[in-house]
Amino acid sequence: QVQLVESGGGLVQTGGSLRLSCAASGRSSRFYTMGWFRQAPGKEREFVAAITESWSSSSTFYGDSVKGRFTISRDNAKNSVYLQMDSLKPEDTAVYYCTGGGMNRYRPDYWGQGTKVTVSS
Repeated sequence: QVQLVESGGGLVQTGGSLRLSCAASGRSSRFYTMGWFRQAPGKEREFVAAITESWSSSSTFYGDSVKGRFTISRDNAKNSVYLQMDSLKPEDTAVYYCTGGGMNRYRPDYWGQGTKVTVSS
């Protein structure tokens, strides 16, 4: 059974930074794509970032609202993915979900339980 466990959420002021972490475990937990989605209260779930990695290359992708402020990375030795969030805004307030899957970064196969990020104005 695959598990994705997020950590690192919390309360931060506008302009501050947070780093989210996600550790994957279980059978078949080595994913071609790992990523992050978020969902704010009353809003639809939104793609935040994804990172793909094969034996020869790595690529990163970002949602328009976070480009230039968020950075995704992964540590395959730890089977983990990270999201460095800088210059945070109140509109970044949401529950952030770690994901793992295959080729389609917008349709992950596995989801974590979520970690809450609150940005105060």
